[in-house]
Amino acid sequence: REREAEMAQSSTFPEVVELNVGGQVYVTRFETLTAVPRSLLWTKFTQHTPADLPKDSKGRFFFDRDGFLFRYILDYLRDSELFLPEFFKERKRLQREADFFQLPELSRRLAAASKDSSSAEDSGEPEEVELTSPVTSSSSSDRPLRSPGGNSGYITIGYRGTYTIGRDIQADAKFRRVARITVCGKISLTKEVFGETLNESRDPDRPPDKYTARYYLKYNFLEQAFDRLAETGFHMVACNSTGTCSYGSNDPSEDKLWTSYTEYVFCR
Repeated sequence: REREAEMAQSSTFPEVVELNVGGQVYVTRFETLTAVPRSLLWTKFTQHTPADLPKDSKGRFFFDRDGFLFRYILDYLRDSELFLPEFFKERKRLQREADFFQLPELSRRLAAASKDSSSAEDSGEPEEVELTSPVTSSSSSDRPLRSPGGNSGYITIGYRGTYTIGRDIQADAKFRRVARITVCGKISLTKEVFGETLNESRDPDRPPDKYTARYYLKYNFLEQAFDRLAETGFHMVACNSTGTCSYGSNDPSEDKLWTSYTEYVFCR
């Protein structure tokens, strides 16, 4: 009997399920994953046993998909509706994820939302499209897929640079290349803005609802970071800078070497 109990337990999924989706860790309820009948997740977690599904080194069920976009799939399964951030630019990629997870109604609504968004941009009107739940009856009213200001929050951009100024302060300053542009903020928000240009090697495997001060960008021009932030609805609300000066030697003819650290705070 003990053996039979152990086998029965090993063939069932826990109430709270841990997932690893493309390196991003998610924790959700079993009933959330099986909310949409005949979807891929419903099939995986109702027609198979835990031993059938691939797992990572820590025993979490692994799916080799876009870990960032999966948060929207989960939101849809949890609430039977979906709210996307304002200026969301990955709707087609999200539609592809919906197709993979076999959520045809979500995919269809995302396709319609893309058309409505294009029409709204052409007319200059604010975007507002609708999305219904695939688990509600056809007689129920449609629920909106809209962008109520997007996910609000702050992102701080920082960089450390050096430059030299001649002792007579007459010559132009000689700037050196910016070594690294750092990004501080909520994981999900920074990934929404910077996507694949974000280097996560110093702080990997962080859940999307956590914060980090260790990400940096893969390019060396501040203007590129500012452009991405502006495109996603952020505006600068504060900045500050500190600097120190040192002399390379006691030679009065040698240029001054300045080291500075600057931060720009953006808000949406």
